[in-house]
Amino acid sequence: MQKKENNYAFIDSQNLNLSIRELGWKLDFARFRVYLKEKYGVSMAYLVIGYIKGNTSLYKYLQESGFICVFKPTLEYKDGTTKGNCDAELVLQAMIDYKNYDKAVIVTGDGDFNCLVNYLIEKEKLKVLLIPNRFKFSALLKFKNIKSFLAYMNDLKEKLALRALKKKRPYKDGTL
Repeated sequence: MQKKENNYAFIDSQNLNLSIRELGWKLDFARFRVYLKEKYGVSMAYLVIGYIKGNTSLYKYLQESGFICVFKPTLEYKDGTTKGNCDAELVLQAMIDYKNYDKAVIVTGDGDFNCLVNYLIEKEKLKVLLIPNRFKFSALLKFKNIKSFLAYMNDLKEKLALRALKKKRPYKDGTL
């Protein structure tokens, strides 16, 4: 009998979300969580995300979908933009849990994670580096030692895209 994998995912939510939207679709996070479990044996999935007051329903949805949200405080600038760099939190979480998982699934296209990816490869702890957009990701993640660990989300639209809810049309008498 084959041992069940105990892999953890560490997800750069900003990079994931923006990259997928740039491809012209929205990610269904609930379906994505199932995908991570079935495809990569992910038992725990950390989603590192900037905390913005008023997004409570989003955070609740993500947690109900099976993600453990790691919140980073954000700064709101005078021009209305919000910034919350979550890179350190993702790396820290991966190292806090290092002894608890068999392999790590890193979801990002951000080259700032090159050091983490290289360390996990060196220690034989990287399952896959899942890149949200194969056409736009850091050259720091394209080195020869990393290439065999790369997988891309571009072709997953059919499986993972958020589908618009079809509104039920009322019957002729006006009832649903």
